[in-house]
Amino acid sequence: MHIILVEDDLQLGTAIQHALEKLSYAVTWLRDGREALAALRDQTADLVLLDLGLPNKDGLEVLAEARRAHVNTPVIVMTARDALEARVRGLDAGADDYLVKPFHVEELSARIRSLTRRAQGLAANRIDVGVLSLDIGTSEAEYRGMRVELTRREFSLLRILMERAGRIVRREHLENSLYGLDNSVGSSALEVQIHALRRKLSFDAIRTIRGVGYMIPRDPT
Repeated sequence: MHIILVEDDLQLGTAIQHALEKLSYAVTWLRDGREALAALRDQTADLVLLDLGLPNKDGLEVLAEARRAHVNTPVIVMTARDALEARVRGLDAGADDYLVKPFHVEELSARIRSLTRRAQGLAANRIDVGVLSLDIGTSEAEYRGMRVELTRREFSLLRILMERAGRIVRREHLENSLYGLDNSVGSSALEVQIHALRRKLSFDAIRTIRGVGYMIPRDPT
Protein backbone atom coordinates (compact mmCIF):
# COMPACT_ATOMS: atom_id res chain seq x y z
CA MET A 1 0.00 0.00 0.00
CA HIS A 2 1.40 3.36 -1.07
CA ILE A 3 0.85 6.17 1.43
CA ILE A 4 1.66 9.81 0.77
CA LEU A 5 2.68 11.49 4.01
CA VAL A 6 2.40 15.28 4.00
CA GLU A 7 4.14 16.72 7.07
CA ASP A 8 6.57 19.64 7.27
CA ASP A 9 7.92 18.84 10.76
CA LEU A 10 11.19 16.97 10.22
CA GLN A 11 11.22 15.02 13.48
CA LEU A 12 7.56 14.00 13.33
CA GLY A 13 7.68 13.18 9.62
CA THR A 14 10.74 10.97 10.11
CA ALA A 15 9.09 9.11 12.99
CA ILE A 16 5.85 8.50 11.08
CA GLN A 17 7.65 7.40 7.93
CA HIS A 18 9.83 4.90 9.79
CA ALA A 19 6.85 3.53 11.74
CA LEU A 20 4.76 3.05 8.60
CA GLU A 21 7.59 1.44 6.66
CA LYS A 22 8.00 -1.08 9.50
CA LEU A 23 4.35 -1.92 8.92
CA SER A 24 5.11 -2.69 5.25
CA TYR A 25 3.70 0.50 3.75
CA ALA A 26 5.48 2.25 0.90
CA VAL A 27 5.74 5.89 2.01
CA THR A 28 6.36 9.03 -0.04
CA TRP A 29 7.05 11.95 2.30
CA LEU A 30 6.20 15.47 1.13
CA ARG A 31 6.68 18.69 3.14
CA ASP A 32 4.94 21.33 1.02
CA GLY A 33 1.31 22.14 0.30
CA ARG A 34 1.79 22.67 -3.41
CA GLU A 35 3.66 19.38 -3.78
CA ALA A 36 0.88 17.67 -1.85
CA LEU A 37 -1.81 19.03 -4.17
CA ALA A 38 0.12 17.89 -7.25
CA ALA A 39 0.58 14.41 -5.76
CA LEU A 40 -3.10 14.16 -4.87
CA ARG A 41 -4.13 15.16 -8.37
CA ASP A 42 -1.89 12.45 -9.83
CA GLN A 43 -3.79 9.92 -7.68
CA THR A 44 -0.77 7.63 -7.37
CA ALA A 45 -1.40 6.82 -3.68
CA ASP A 46 -3.78 4.44 -1.94
CA LEU A 47 -4.11 6.81 1.02
CA VAL A 48 -2.90 10.27 2.10
CA LEU A 49 -1.91 11.43 5.59
CA LEU A 50 -2.28 15.20 5.48
CA ASP A 51 -1.04 17.80 7.94
CA LEU A 52 -2.93 21.11 7.87
CA GLY A 53 -0.23 23.61 8.82
CA LEU A 54 1.86 23.42 5.64
CA PRO A 55 4.13 25.95 3.90
CA ASN A 56 3.00 27.54 0.60
CA LYS A 57 -0.53 26.13 0.76
CA ASP A 58 -2.62 25.25 3.81
CA GLY A 59 -3.70 21.63 4.14
CA LEU A 60 -7.39 22.53 4.13
CA GLU A 61 -6.92 24.34 0.81
CA VAL A 62 -5.05 21.34 -0.57
CA LEU A 63 -7.84 19.00 0.46
CA ALA A 64 -10.66 21.22 -0.79
CA GLU A 65 -9.01 21.78 -4.18
CA ALA A 66 -8.29 18.08 -4.59
CA ARG A 67 -11.91 17.15 -3.88
CA ARG A 68 -13.14 19.82 -6.33
CA ALA A 69 -10.88 18.15 -8.90
CA HIS A 70 -12.73 14.86 -8.20
CA VAL A 71 -9.79 13.22 -6.43
CA ASN A 72 -11.31 10.40 -4.36
CA THR A 73 -8.15 9.08 -2.66
CA PRO A 74 -8.87 8.46 1.06
CA VAL A 75 -7.39 11.20 3.28
CA ILE A 76 -6.65 11.17 6.99
CA VAL A 77 -6.02 14.66 8.33
CA MET A 78 -3.33 15.00 11.02
CA THR A 79 -3.18 18.25 12.94
CA ALA A 80 -2.62 19.89 16.30
CA ARG A 81 -5.75 21.95 15.69
CA ASP A 82 -7.94 20.16 18.20
CA ALA A 83 -10.81 22.65 18.35
CA LEU A 84 -14.19 21.33 17.25
CA GLU A 85 -14.47 23.96 14.52
CA ALA A 86 -11.16 22.87 12.96
CA ARG A 87 -12.20 19.22 12.97
CA VAL A 88 -15.52 20.04 11.36
CA ARG A 89 -13.83 22.17 8.69
CA GLY A 90 -11.45 19.35 7.86
CA LEU A 91 -14.23 16.80 7.49
CA ASP A 92 -16.36 19.23 5.47
CA ALA A 93 -13.39 19.88 3.16
CA GLY A 94 -13.34 16.18 2.27
CA ALA A 95 -11.29 14.35 4.92
CA ASP A 96 -12.27 10.73 5.53
CA ASP A 97 -10.87 10.64 9.06
CA TYR A 98 -9.15 12.92 11.57
CA LEU A 99 -6.24 12.46 14.00
CA VAL A 100 -5.22 15.08 16.55
CA LYS A 101 -1.50 15.30 17.37
CA PRO A 102 0.09 13.81 19.34
CA PHE A 103 -1.19 10.33 18.54
CA HIS A 104 0.07 6.78 18.97
CA VAL A 105 1.27 4.84 15.93
CA GLU A 106 -1.05 2.00 16.95
CA GLU A 107 -4.06 4.30 16.57
CA LEU A 108 -2.84 5.62 13.22
CA SER A 109 -2.29 2.06 11.99
CA ALA A 110 -5.78 1.01 13.11
CA ARG A 111 -7.37 4.00 11.36
CA ILE A 112 -5.46 3.21 8.17
CA ARG A 113 -6.71 -0.38 8.29
CA SER A 114 -10.27 0.77 8.95
CA LEU A 115 -10.25 3.30 6.13
CA THR A 116 -8.69 0.78 3.75
CA ARG A 117 -11.39 -1.76 4.60
CA ARG A 118 -14.10 0.77 3.85
CA ALA A 119 -12.45 1.75 0.58
CA GLN A 120 -12.31 -1.93 -0.45
CA GLY A 121 -15.81 -2.70 0.80
CA LEU A 122 -14.55 -5.04 3.53
CA ALA A 123 -16.22 -5.38 6.91
CA ALA A 124 -13.44 -7.13 8.85
CA ASN A 125 -9.68 -7.41 9.07
CA ARG A 126 -9.74 -10.93 7.60
CA ILE A 127 -9.71 -11.69 3.87
CA ASP A 128 -10.62 -15.18 2.66
CA VAL A 129 -10.22 -16.22 -0.96
CA GLY A 130 -10.64 -19.95 -1.48
CA VAL A 131 -7.79 -21.74 0.30
CA LEU A 132 -6.04 -18.45 1.10
CA SER A 133 -6.62 -16.38 4.25
CA LEU A 134 -5.09 -13.15 5.48
CA ASP A 135 -5.46 -11.42 8.82
CA ILE A 136 -4.66 -7.77 8.19
CA GLY A 137 -4.56 -6.91 11.88
CA THR A 138 -1.93 -9.53 12.80
CA SER A 139 -0.22 -9.78 9.37
CA GLU A 140 -0.69 -13.56 9.37
CA ALA A 141 -1.29 -15.64 6.24
CA GLU A 142 -2.65 -19.16 5.82
CA TYR A 143 -2.69 -21.46 2.80
CA ARG A 144 -4.82 -24.61 2.99
CA GLY A 145 -5.09 -24.09 6.76
CA MET A 146 -1.33 -23.91 7.26
CA ARG A 147 0.51 -20.82 8.47
CA VAL A 148 2.76 -19.29 5.80
CA GLU A 149 5.70 -17.11 6.79
CA LEU A 150 5.83 -14.06 4.54
CA THR A 151 8.05 -11.01 4.48
CA ARG A 152 6.32 -7.66 4.96
CA ARG A 153 6.46 -6.92 1.25
CA GLU A 154 5.22 -10.39 0.28
CA PHE A 155 2.29 -9.93 2.64
CA SER A 156 1.48 -6.53 1.14
CA LEU A 157 1.58 -7.93 -2.39
CA LEU A 158 -0.64 -10.88 -1.49
CA ARG A 159 -3.09 -8.55 0.24
CA ILE A 160 -3.44 -6.31 -2.82
CA LEU A 161 -4.10 -9.31 -5.06
CA MET A 162 -6.55 -10.94 -2.64
CA GLU A 163 -8.51 -7.72 -2.15
CA ARG A 164 -9.06 -7.75 -5.91
CA ALA A 165 -9.50 -11.50 -6.38
CA GLY A 166 -10.85 -12.41 -9.80
CA ARG A 167 -9.68 -9.11 -11.27
CA ILE A 168 -6.47 -8.27 -13.08
CA VAL A 169 -4.22 -5.94 -11.10
CA ARG A 170 -2.04 -3.91 -13.39
CA ARG A 171 1.69 -4.09 -12.93
CA GLU A 172 1.91 -0.31 -12.53
CA HIS A 173 -0.55 -0.37 -9.65
CA LEU A 174 1.33 -3.15 -7.86
CA GLU A 175 4.67 -1.40 -8.23
CA ASN A 176 3.23 1.89 -7.01
CA SER A 177 1.57 0.27 -4.00
CA LEU A 178 4.69 -1.70 -3.04
CA TYR A 179 7.42 0.80 -3.77
CA GLY A 180 5.75 4.20 -4.02
CA LEU A 181 7.78 6.75 -5.95
CA ASP A 182 11.13 5.07 -5.18
CA ASN A 183 12.99 5.27 -8.48
CA SER A 184 15.85 3.14 -7.17
CA VAL A 185 13.77 -0.05 -7.35
CA GLY A 186 14.86 -2.31 -10.21
CA SER A 187 12.57 -3.28 -13.07
CA SER A 188 12.52 -6.94 -11.99
CA ALA A 189 11.68 -6.29 -8.33
CA LEU A 190 8.00 -7.16 -8.75
CA GLU A 191 8.77 -10.42 -10.55
CA VAL A 192 11.06 -11.41 -7.68
CA GLN A 193 8.24 -10.87 -5.17
CA ILE A 194 5.74 -12.79 -7.32
CA HIS A 195 8.18 -15.69 -7.67
CA ALA A 196 8.76 -15.78 -3.91
CA LEU A 197 5.02 -15.89 -3.23
CA ARG A 198 4.48 -18.69 -5.72
CA ARG A 199 7.20 -20.76 -4.08
CA LYS A 200 5.48 -20.40 -0.69
CA LEU A 201 1.96 -20.99 -2.02
CA SER A 202 1.71 -22.65 -5.43
CA PHE A 203 2.50 -21.62 -8.96
CA ASP A 204 -1.19 -21.60 -9.91
CA ALA A 205 -2.17 -19.36 -6.98
CA ILE A 206 -1.12 -16.25 -8.93
CA ARG A 207 -1.74 -15.95 -12.65
CA THR A 208 0.32 -13.81 -14.99
CA ILE A 209 -1.63 -11.78 -17.53
CA ARG A 210 1.07 -11.06 -20.06
CA GLY A 211 1.66 -7.42 -20.81
CA VAL A 212 -0.91 -6.34 -18.21
CA GLY A 213 -0.36 -7.63 -14.68
CA TYR A 214 -1.32 -10.39 -12.27
CA MET A 215 -4.42 -11.96 -10.78
CA ILE A 216 -5.47 -14.31 -8.00
CA PRO A 217 -8.53 -16.29 -9.11
CA ARG A 218 -11.60 -16.30 -6.88
CA ASP A 219 -10.95 -19.97 -6.08
CA PRO A 220 -7.13 -20.36 -6.08
CA THR A 221 -5.57 -23.82 -5.89
